[in-house]
Amino acid sequence: MVGLALLGYGVVGSGVAELLQKNAAHIEKKAGGKIGLRHILDIRDLSRTPYADLATQDFSQIENDPDVQVIVECIGGVGTALDYVSRALRAGKHVITSNKELVAEHGAELLAMAKERNLNFLFEGSVGGGIPVLRPLAQCLAANQLYEIVGILNGTSNYILTRMLHQSASFDEALREAKSYGYAESNPVDDVSGRDACRKICVLASLASGRHVYPAQVDTEGITQIGGSDMRFAQRNGYRVKLLGRAIFREPAVCNVIYVAPHLVPEDHPLAGVHDVFNAVWIHGDTVGEVMFYGRGAGREPTASAIAADIIDTAKHMTARKWLGWDPSDSRERLSPVELPSVWYVRTAQGGQLTEPMTARKYDAWARTLPKEPEYRMRVL
Repeated sequence: MVGLALLGYGVVGSGVAELLQKNAAHIEKKAGGKIGLRHILDIRDLSRTPYADLATQDFSQIENDPDVQVIVECIGGVGTALDYVSRALRAGKHVITSNKELVAEHGAELLAMAKERNLNFLFEGSVGGGIPVLRPLAQCLAANQLYEIVGILNGTSNYILTRMLHQSASFDEALREAKSYGYAESNPVDDVSGRDACRKICVLASLASGRHVYPAQVDTEGITQIGGSDMRFAQRNGYRVKLLGRAIFREPAVCNVIYVAPHLVPEDHPLAGVHDVFNAVWIHGDTVGEVMFYGRGAGREPTASAIAADIIDTAKHMTARKWLGWDPSDSRERLSPVELPSVWYVRTAQGGQLTEPMTARKYDAWARTLPKEPEYRMRVL
């Protein structure tokens, strides 16, 4: 039997516990043996949950339990989670996480710790919730020279933009609706500012290039400046407004440009049809051509599904490290899109217009020739 400890019994953690119980026989068959949940760590009182007898608030109890071989981290953030994950790896335990901030900021060092100890550090649920994208990127597409990865990576912002398009809602109205349905947190700043999407495109770019890409290297813009006039212009002219994370590879295994920003997406592009809380990752490779992965990008059940898949994979590779990851990077220079040519959508007091293809530098020079500075600009994909 593989002994498991769960760190965090929130939305995702409780979903993992319930999935392990509900599909126990199926998971055991896939894993080649039983998965035994031995501890659940949470600062809250779990006495009224079905797992009261497994509850602990002392990580050292898990750290020092020789019957725990795998730890699943569902705490979030990079404070306590980083401490516990590091200690777990040093204690010789495999680690699974869906924590995109932890992987984006500290993935290289945690992967190095795992490699040194012949352990698995898996994180399929950190990007795209239940969408299987990291393994296909690392394995099924491994023979390809990638040209570009583009993703709708945040369900909250995509839901807001969908409501602004289909219901003619304002940004504030759409955000309130997202909160009422539980799609947005009470403080949704990471979602609407683009920071959540930034962390996820960093994980994808790191995996594709084999070198760590840090969030601080990524120019990041959110959706808070988008208004109804922008949505109407897009719809009239055959586009949809989407918040995209983009990683562009101009030479083999090197991420040359990475950024997050709203775009006008042509309505015949596969990403234009991704609505509501759904996510999608579009990948262009030299041999496979264009492929897209689509599904629910967050939430209790989808993320629990990805974590359970990592648990099964780890159970099958307890003594042989599963390759998934990247090496550290010596560079933290900004990988800015400033020299990336684009057609630009420009909003002025007189309305919207599209420019000729130009870089951001040329756009800035062009904008200075106008009688009045444009109110807003957006790239066209």
